[in-house]
Amino acid sequence: MTPTPIIAVFAGGISSERDVSLGSGRSSAVALARSFPTQLFELNSDALPAGLDPSRHVVFSTLHGTFGEDGSMQRLLDAAGIVYAGCDAASSALTMDKTLTKRAAAKRGVRIGAGVSFEAASAPSAESLVAELGAEVVLKPNDQGSSVGLTINRSREELAGALARLTPGSWLAERRLVGRELSVGVLLGAAMGVVEIRPKSGVYDFASKYTVGATEYFAPAPLDAAMTLAVQRAAEAAFAACGCRDYARVDFILVGDAELYLLEINTLPGMKETSLLPMSARCAGLDFTALVRELVLPALGRFSEAASR
Repeated sequence: MTPTPIIAVFAGGISSERDVSLGSGRSSAVALARSFPTQLFELNSDALPAGLDPSRHVVFSTLHGTFGEDGSMQRLLDAAGIVYAGCDAASSALTMDKTLTKRAAAKRGVRIGAGVSFEAASAPSAESLVAELGAEVVLKPNDQGSSVGLTINRSREELAGALARLTPGSWLAERRLVGRELSVGVLLGAAMGVVEIRPKSGVYDFASKYTVGATEYFAPAPLDAAMTLAVQRAAEAAFAACGCRDYARVDFILVGDAELYLLEINTLPGMKETSLLPMSARCAGLDFTALVRELVLPALGRFSEAASR
């Protein structure tokens, strides 16, 4: 008989989203401990923590940003023979790149906005971006989360200033789409509830995400049944197009009444009780404790299969 494994919750890391991850990890560990033996690991480097045992541990990661979400951690876990919940290394690497994510989703019929990706060292001019994308341009890292580094540039002059301040790395410039921001969790390929995000500032940036009272959330989103279904089907299509596994969160913007555009897929989304994925799950009847249990069950199945071999 295969022993019940210990759920090893990863939190922290050294990315710009470390503090967000610590909050997610602590909340998830408390909830998981209600159902399984659980151990919280606080990571302080881009390496697997000491003490992991492939015969005893199943990893549930809440690392955000580089290493945790770009496939690097997943490749290390695979090499060590350690089972983990969530997307595998290939789909994690793909979805960390917003440009590649959109290209893959577009092949499945998901609408995407106009954008230009580039390295900071070879950034295009503000003039060329305005000519291609329009007067208002969103500039953001191509491979980061939590809206770190995002700017809304409403003129060529603003955009030129933002381009001059770019830090090294991969960046994405997109035509600004003004509409309703929507988020939907996907569990085992099936979309859960749609959440609407209304930042009081008008921009869902880092401050709007993590400042208490700065944003209103509506779960479920006040959409008619047809649009709700359209968002859910688009989320499922994007999830499948990128080869996602177990769960993810898919974000969109709805322009007007019918133009739905993919923003990104987050494979390791925020995991506090008040985060978007848990909000989406509550619309489907899953409270936070039930949600985290569902998130690890597929990995527990893979653990059992490996142990039986």
